[in-house]
Amino acid sequence: MGERALTWLDVFTRTPLTGNQLAVVHDADGIDDETMLAFARETRLSETTFVQSSDQADYRCRIWMTRGELPFAGHPSLGTAVAVALARGERTAAFVQQTPAGLQPIDVEILDERTARTSMLQEPATFGPQLDPATVLSAAGLDPALADPDLPAQVVGTGVPQVIAPVVAEGLRVPRPDFPALEALLSEHEAITLYLAAADGETARARSLYLEPDGVSEDPATGSAAGPLMAYLHERRGIERLRVEQGVEMGRPSTLECAVEGDRVRVGGEAVVVARGVVAL
Repeated sequence: MGERALTWLDVFTRTPLTGNQLAVVHDADGIDDETMLAFARETRLSETTFVQSSDQADYRCRIWMTRGELPFAGHPSLGTAVAVALARGERTAAFVQQTPAGLQPIDVEILDERTARTSMLQEPATFGPQLDPATVLSAAGLDPALADPDLPAQVVGTGVPQVIAPVVAEGLRVPRPDFPALEALLSEHEAITLYLAAADGETARARSLYLEPDGVSEDPATGSAAGPLMAYLHERRGIERLRVEQGVEMGRPSTLECAVEGDRVRVGGEAVVVARGVVAL
């Protein structure tokens, strides 16, 4: 056990205390999986990351939820890249990070000592089965009639599967998710979130539901779901760019910028450092 640097950021925003929170533990070689999970539960954030050395990339990014490790995630990848660039004193960087999902290029531009602009290329999109809207929306506690009549629910991933559920605008008023139903839905498709999205041209509003050990929680910004949404809308409507607003209902507004580049999707936004310190792990 030793002291390791810790960076706490809000991602997909430049305004502190909005966006999606992230704790980054630097120089994390030697920390065992049990300790990583325990510290992720200590922070009680949607994700906590650990930066380790890699012989394949600039660094290895270990991403943990309170339920376990993720193969890939959006805001943790971007926030970690910003934290690494600041720690290394780099004003601009073109990193490659290693995760279980593969190697992802991430660009960082440091704007000042606290804020940055960052984006990443996610993995090529995979399209899973279309799903019954009644089953999907019922898991969110919603009337199936709120499903977008022109866009079916579908499992889509750009590194990790997500359940993409297009809805009309009223479908973003989530009353009370059904924990057993949501757990069954996500487990069946090995998905991380149920991503409710009301899309209008090149803009969308979204809400993201995921599971904590003790119930359903909501994520204020989900890059690993915004990427699949971009791929989904590109496939079905030919849209090349998408601006996603998320976290509004939680009081943590976030903006995610997405664009298609070849067979991949780029997802990016801004990030701001909220705190720096050390942690004994």
